[in-house]
Amino acid sequence: MRVPLSWLREYVDLPATETGRDVQAKLVSAGLEVETVEHLGADLKGPLVVGQVLTIEELEGFKKPIRFCTVDVGQANGTGEPQEIVCGARNFQVGDKVVVVLPGATLPGGFSISARKTYGRTSHGMICSGDELGMGDDGSHGIIVLPPETEVGKDAIELLELVDEVLDIAVTANRGDCLSIRGVAREAAIAYGLPLRDPALLDVPGPNAFGYPVQVSDPLGCDRFTARTVTGLSPEARSPLWLQRRLQKVGMRPISLAVDVTNYVMMELGQPLHAYDRTLVRGTIGVRRAEEGEQIVTLDGVERKLHAEDLVITDERGPIGLAGVMGGANTEIADHSEAQGTTDVVIEAAHFDAVAIARTARRHKLSSEASRRFERGVDPQAAAAAAQRTVDLLVLLAGGTAEAGVTEVVAPSAPHTISVPADHPDKVAGVSYGRETVVRRLQEVGCDVYGQDELIVTVPSWRPDLQEINDLAEEVIRLEGYENLPSTLPRPPAGRGLTHRQRLHRRAGRALAGAGYVEAPNYPFVSEQVFDQLGLEADDPARRVVRLTNPLNDEEPALRTSLLPGLLGALRRNDGRGSHDLALFETGLVFLPRSEQRVAAVLPVDRRPTDAEIAELDAALPEQPRHVAVVLAGAREQAGWWGKGRPADWADAVEAGRLVAREAGAELVVRGGQYGPWHPGRCAEFVVVVDGTETVVGHAGELHPRVVKAFGLPARTSAMELDLDVLEAVGDDTPQAPAISTFPVATQDVALVVDKFVPHADVETALREGAGELLEGIRLFDVYENEEQLGDGKKSLAYALRFRAGDRTLTVDEASAARDAAVALAGERTGAVLRG
Repeated sequence: MRVPLSWLREYVDLPATETGRDVQAKLVSAGLEVETVEHLGADLKGPLVVGQVLTIEELEGFKKPIRFCTVDVGQANGTGEPQEIVCGARNFQVGDKVVVVLPGATLPGGFSISARKTYGRTSHGMICSGDELGMGDDGSHGIIVLPPETEVGKDAIELLELVDEVLDIAVTANRGDCLSIRGVAREAAIAYGLPLRDPALLDVPGPNAFGYPVQVSDPLGCDRFTARTVTGLSPEARSPLWLQRRLQKVGMRPISLAVDVTNYVMMELGQPLHAYDRTLVRGTIGVRRAEEGEQIVTLDGVERKLHAEDLVITDERGPIGLAGVMGGANTEIADHSEAQGTTDVVIEAAHFDAVAIARTARRHKLSSEASRRFERGVDPQAAAAAAQRTVDLLVLLAGGTAEAGVTEVVAPSAPHTISVPADHPDKVAGVSYGRETVVRRLQEVGCDVYGQDELIVTVPSWRPDLQEINDLAEEVIRLEGYENLPSTLPRPPAGRGLTHRQRLHRRAGRALAGAGYVEAPNYPFVSEQVFDQLGLEADDPARRVVRLTNPLNDEEPALRTSLLPGLLGALRRNDGRGSHDLALFETGLVFLPRSEQRVAAVLPVDRRPTDAEIAELDAALPEQPRHVAVVLAGAREQAGWWGKGRPADWADAVEAGRLVAREAGAELVVRGGQYGPWHPGRCAEFVVVVDGTETVVGHAGELHPRVVKAFGLPARTSAMELDLDVLEAVGDDTPQAPAISTFPVATQDVALVVDKFVPHADVETALREGAGELLEGIRLFDVYENEEQLGDGKKSLAYALRFRAGDRTLTVDEASAARDAAVALAGERTGAVLRG
């Protein structure tokens, strides 16, 4: 909401020395977020005057039309002689009053004006457009043409109100009253302790039987509808300069007198209005819900198909407007530039249901100034005053006549009252305000307050956000000043800290970061089409998702069941921006729907929920295990003087899984596998033993070429994903001090020939078990394939076995016996034989 300081001063007698910055500080202290203060005309320097065009000479021979003009500027140039000016605009003629900037002046942006030769003539100044003066577009797309009665030689800076300060306020969703000059003026009056001249306090005639006929069929959607009629408007009447300038300062473009007046009153009082051309409205004006499939062409020229929940304004033909959002083109007020202008108008000032208007605006993707206000709450009691203010301005500015008929359809309602203990704000803030302060502050915002220890507070009609006692406490606290609240550090009970799950989460992240991975958190929302890109089977459990009722993005309506889609998207974006050597990781929740769908209970807010209530809520939520995932592409080790470097491959993804398992203290079995997005021949399956049963907790390896193509990834991209919660459950991360033996190690190397399809992990597991307790470590150091030496379909795996005893030096026979036992078990399980 843009608020010109000059307009604000009309309703609050702010000290003359107060600047926009001063007012900003006061309003911020009262809880309004004033983002900026714009200084209009800060770098504007005259002379800038009103001139009258005397002659126009069309200059030929140039690529665009150029005119050489003489302009009467009175005595502003010191000589009284006509000012010679070259101008390219075409929207004025001889006799028009225009705005002229003379040599020596400076326009916004530091543009200095001087006499200069151009197009073969000398131009002594400029004829100005609104954009050149920082006013914005006035709809003419050319220079400013002033009303004929404007005095020649008059100072245009003062005439056009070019110097002002405008406060730009970010109004929160609960403060619809501050989407008006009236609402902000009330806040300023409270902040300065000054009286408010309420512009809504007007003498309004009561309803009678002579007003325009109105039929409200949905009193829940429209609880108040006021209609007034003005006839005999001058079709040539235009909005005066002061009205146009105020609209421009608040960010609106002047259109025509009737439309400008309704917009002006909306900005002034916060009540959206609509003006219908009376000659185009047929029969009774109605308010009802739309019939499914009805259509309307709105003022923006778009034909819209209506929904049964849309609230519409109708006449005997059907819909003529989307209630509270935008009017229809079939009753549009004619522009003053049209040959047949509007002379009779019907003014609508209504109050619509906030939820209905919000849903209609979102359904049609049509946000307007009116819908913004209705969504946030409009003062229903201001409708009649806004209609009267509109009628008064039309009569004053367009010479119209206000008809005596007044239509007012009102659904019965009672004011909202709240019972609040007088010391409740004290308890909320931890400050002793006292009853007198509480009553005074509530009365300042417009509440009627009665009672002693227990206050009965009647909420003003313009504050629909005040619903319960904590809202009233907030009003007292904000007006007394948030900055005056004491700073008190909380005292946590001893023994509280990170949970075991949180510590594991952090350790896993630190370990991956230490291994060269960069954390890349992503939104948990996905499209269900992503599972096709990942190559998951139709019956894969990962395809069962939790869908959001109100997603942020219609294209991503589901919660993720895997971390890979987000990470792969991040990798693709970074690769596309020139970062080709990537190693990303993420730890986060995935969401798995329960087999039995339950509706979550609404927990109480006036007390701590019971354990049973919390358990019932948890049972209705989806399962949310924590996963960890990595993706790699490009070089894993950079080339340089230290070596040739190497690309990232499936082994790096597998090692990332082992790294996380070590942090969890879990024993991870790695074996060949096959699943969804991974290449069938380059996929490892991670297995842990849970209660004696093997459980698959993740996969790692190189992604399938089809997945790489579907996501637009670099070739040979690798990935890993693990269930961190299962690792936590089976792991023992108690720190273990390394055992240091004083006895020497005995090393034995073995080369085993096995079938090519036998995984190295199976051979290693057999060797480890067969070697027994003396085995300290095992390492695969060579893989060899040669059909001539080994035979068809065979490969050689060479291992280094390290043996050590904690109490003695091993003999050669003991080490050899352990090695032979290991080889024997490997041969029994995998068919391995010693290579000759």
